[in-house]
Amino acid sequence: MKKISLIFIAFLISFGAFAQQKAPFYDEIQAFKKLDSLKMPNKNGILFVGSSSLRKWADLEKVYKNYGAINRGFGGSTLANAIYYADDVIFPYEARQIVIYSGENDIAEGASPEVTFDRFKILFELIRKKKPQVSISFIAIKPSISREKMMPEMVYTNELIKTFLSAQDNTSFINVYPLMLKDNGRPMDDIFLDDNLHMNQKGYDIWIKAITPYLIKTK
Repeated sequence: MKKISLIFIAFLISFGAFAQQKAPFYDEIQAFKKLDSLKMPNKNGILFVGSSSLRKWADLEKVYKNYGAINRGFGGSTLANAIYYADDVIFPYEARQIVIYSGENDIAEGASPEVTFDRFKILFELIRKKKPQVSISFIAIKPSISREKMMPEMVYTNELIKTFLSAQDNTSFINVYPLMLKDNGRPMDDIFLDDNLHMNQKGYDIWIKAITPYLIKTK
């Protein structure tokens, strides 16, 4: 925990630069708050939080309507951004399960697998401290054509997070990564939009099949 604490302190210092200006994704977070002020999502739902692979999943809440899904994917966010906005996009919702997709952009911005993993642990511990009973699931960092050169770092980061979660109670690691590869180990050609980064419906269909068995139904 000492190592995590030092990283967390460094993280807070790095965000000190935003004290006099808007933090990244500020407007999106305010838009969430406005939506909540008009109609707060029901408690005991399933919260999906993370980056643009969730934000662009336009019908996520419809797909998982019977689970009480709440989509709080924002921008091209990182785990560092999720930590910064945890009080805004995680804790208000009193969810029974939190599903995280984040870390891909951390690596794309130059963070090592070890740093990305440490950020995940910080976020995990923040959640566990405030919501010790909530179920936490992590969707594996996905491969993509546009970030194919980063795949070794993504595989290692996924392994670090998977191993960590395997030692924690009430958690799951949802491994979408191999499901998005061709037989030759390269990312599928037909599951992405024109940017070769974000998924089309075929990509999301893969995710739905992988994620659904891990979602906790209401009693």
